[in-house]
Amino acid sequence: MVPALNGRTIVVTRPRAQASQLAAWIRAQGGEALVLPLLEISAAADPAPLLVAIDRLDSYSLAIFISPNAVDYSLPAVLARRQWPAALRPVAIGPGTVTALAAHGVGEVLLPVERFDSESLLAIPELQAAAVRQRRVLILRGNGGRDLLADTLRARGAQVDAVACYRRSAPPDVAPLQALWRDARLDAIIVSSSEGLRNLVGLLDEHAIACLRMTPVFVPHQRIAELARALGLQQVIQSGPADAGIMVAIGAHDWRRQ
Repeated sequence: MVPALNGRTIVVTRPRAQASQLAAWIRAQGGEALVLPLLEISAAADPAPLLVAIDRLDSYSLAIFISPNAVDYSLPAVLARRQWPAALRPVAIGPGTVTALAAHGVGEVLLPVERFDSESLLAIPELQAAAVRQRRVLILRGNGGRDLLADTLRARGAQVDAVACYRRSAPPDVAPLQALWRDARLDAIIVSSSEGLRNLVGLLDEHAIACLRMTPVFVPHQRIAELARALGLQQVIQSGPADAGIMVAIGAHDWRRQ
């Protein structure tokens, strides 16, 4: 039986630490995976706000981790100074974040049931006004993140501290990607964040922009799909959430029409 992705080259643009599962699956299906992160992840320039939050950890009722990166760039600092408080309930935006928390020994995590974004997180019972009013909530996130979560929880009566424990930046260039287009060897791109997509468009030359518009782009969220279409991309495929949803969409794609 011919592998589903036999000879197809697919670019995985997740941050490098989260790209391995998708890349391994593409290769197992007979494809070639190019890992080209559109977001470079590093520690926050100023560690002081995180250290202050760690010292106050017992005062919080909920600690919301906005991504696996939020876990990786905060929990080692927490556990180097103290144990995770038994009364502090961890909250994750998606299953990847739950897995990252478990790797550090933190369990009993709250998370959305179906979609994995701020809107879905805000819909869970534990974050409604009656549950969070006059309680302290810590949000651990990257720099420049959306304010929807913090603003909504404050409107519901919570006392919210939003701490940037890591920073995101655009990669220096995307030369390998442009080379694939020049050689007509790029079959699809996986884009997992709106910020990453903006970074990509900002780094491409005119020829590569034209190629991007005609390249299948798999995205796991409606917000990214809407941005992609607004930027003129013609083949936007919205998948289910997380790596599992992306795998299903890629496996179901009609590659014969390429």
